[in-house]
Amino acid sequence: MRRAQHTLFGLWAVLGLGIAWAEGAPVWAAEGDAANAELLYKTYCVQCHGATGKGNGINVRDMSVQPRDHTDAAGMVGLSDDRLFKAIKEGGPAVTKSVLMPPWAGVLTDEEVHGLVRHLRVLCACEGRG
Repeated sequence: MRRAQHTLFGLWAVLGLGIAWAEGAPVWAAEGDAANAELLYKTYCVQCHGATGKGNGINVRDMSVQPRDHTDAAGMVGLSDDRLFKAIKEGGPAVTKSVLMPPWAGVLTDEEVHGLVRHLRVLCACEGRG
């Protein structure tokens, strides 16, 4: 009986994810999903910003401009969430920063970018201005 319940639950979970995907919603559609934002950060950001967000990723030694330290509350508090969103979505040049920060618009949805902005606020333990 227990095995049948697990199988039924698994089928419903897969069906639900399939419907969310088919309707164009991100699979993790619940806004504020911190675990997914952390996974996105680990997937796309750690190479430059480092596993803990200190700007010390494996690509740093080959970069002419050092990546932002996302744990630096003093530096991060002066950045609005809109500015962070734009930097992630459109790349560094969109906010007069380094061309080494790529635009992620073709890879990440707006919801995922908003999730990353929230994750940056967790890393810096700060709120942005305006």
